[in-house]
Amino acid sequence: MTTSVVSTEEVRAALIAREEIALLDVREEDPFAQSHPLWAANLPLSKLELEAWGRIPRRDTRIVVYDDGEGLTERAAARLRALGYTDVNSLDGGLAGWREAGGELFRDVNVPSKSFGELVESKRHTPSLSAQDVQALLAAKADVVVLDARRFDEYQTMNIPGSTSVPGGELVLRARELAPDPATRVIVNCAGRTRSIIGTQSLVNASLPNPVAALRNGTIGWTLAGQSLEHGASRRFDPAIRPEHLEAARGAAADVARRAGVSVIGATTLAQWLAEPRRTTYRFDVRTPEEYAAGHRAGFRSAPGGQLVQETDVHAPVRGARIVLSDDDGVRASMAASWLAQMGWDVAVLDAPPPQGDALETGPDKAPQPAPPAVRSVTPATLADWLATGDAIVVDVTLSANYVKRHVPGAAYALRSQLPELLPQLGNPRRLVLTCGSSLLARFAAEDIQALTASEVLVLEGGTAAWVAAGLPVEAGETRLLSPRIDRYRRPYEGTDNAASAMQAYLDWEFGLVEQLGRDGTHHFFVV
Repeated sequence: MTTSVVSTEEVRAALIAREEIALLDVREEDPFAQSHPLWAANLPLSKLELEAWGRIPRRDTRIVVYDDGEGLTERAAARLRALGYTDVNSLDGGLAGWREAGGELFRDVNVPSKSFGELVESKRHTPSLSAQDVQALLAAKADVVVLDARRFDEYQTMNIPGSTSVPGGELVLRARELAPDPATRVIVNCAGRTRSIIGTQSLVNASLPNPVAALRNGTIGWTLAGQSLEHGASRRFDPAIRPEHLEAARGAAADVARRAGVSVIGATTLAQWLAEPRRTTYRFDVRTPEEYAAGHRAGFRSAPGGQLVQETDVHAPVRGARIVLSDDDGVRASMAASWLAQMGWDVAVLDAPPPQGDALETGPDKAPQPAPPAVRSVTPATLADWLATGDAIVVDVTLSANYVKRHVPGAAYALRSQLPELLPQLGNPRRLVLTCGSSLLARFAAEDIQALTASEVLVLEGGTAAWVAAGLPVEAGETRLLSPRIDRYRRPYEGTDNAASAMQAYLDWEFGLVEQLGRDGTHHFFVV
């Protein structure tokens, strides 16, 4: 089936008119991060079946797919149609066509959120302090609390000494509890700039009586100043909140949401919206993952508020869609919604009593996925015997970081999207066994190549996790890479071993985002 072609001008017109459209870059994350349109969402061909239904819930969504000449577009379009999508198109000329048509191109990931954060700071002059100033306050044992707005796992990797983990969506709800004395200075940090800017401005917008400032340039700025970070810290906010602090936060959050134009709806309106044809309504629970797992409304995906604002392109790749947020406190949903509204989203807060008992679903967030293909499998014990006698070759299609951490001895690493082209490098083994962490992605990969090789194609039952559980040996490192490690972009602000030049270049890039927004002209951002 031939895929219809859509021009850059048509895509831009849809974005400007706020029509629903999903512009999908089907390359791996690293090439995507090097260059892409502002509203492109990264949905790699290699993981398409695992993510598409959860990220693009309406099957008649207008989808435009592109690559940069790698030959992925038609394969992705065919796969999307097989998943039930009925309006799948390709971008005329791919990424090069966008560039030649004068479309603005952006670097890095989560660019809509990061550029919005820079716009907020430029408009509101969000207060900030340098790393040296914050270090001096801490050294003087001043009345100050440092709140880290990143995810807890990021905080554990590295943090400002003495800081407490309070992910951004929790700040307005919990700041009064953490700094009950209005004289206490509150400093918000992240790894770079966006989450500290948005977190600090959230507290300012919500009228926290304390003096508030962002740590300018986050842990990057701290490191560039030659100051030491902590590692492996476990300080987290206490979930208990005094009633007076909760009421103050609730009233302030409602006022901020009202000023941003956020709608408040009930269960009846939500049901009506969900029944509307040709309209996407995302539903997100913005509480912590632990609260979500303990019990959540049916149909709502987990998207903690701070990360939802930071990674909107991941959670809601259909630009022009509607978003409904839910919490159980009247604070977190309102604050996240206030930011999404300013980012040009049609967003509402659900104001309805939470269901009780069996009406609640439990367990961690799980994306809807198609049933994996029926393919032949092999147990870890049998595979171990085959490898001992040279009767099989193993190919691991997991994330490259997982492969490097541990893999079946002798296994090769390959991107699923490149596997058909890589088959000649494997020779003609009697048996070709595919694995990944759980065997799910390996099953889809096996289906891709069954007709392309004379080898018997099987999947390791339970994946590498089952191999490890069986007590079988593993090896680590980049022992046999058939594909380059382009499945994940290395963020300059993560980890502790980045070059100072890379960190400074990242900050310089962020400073230029507001100018890029002006040239692009499709964002619909405003700042209250």
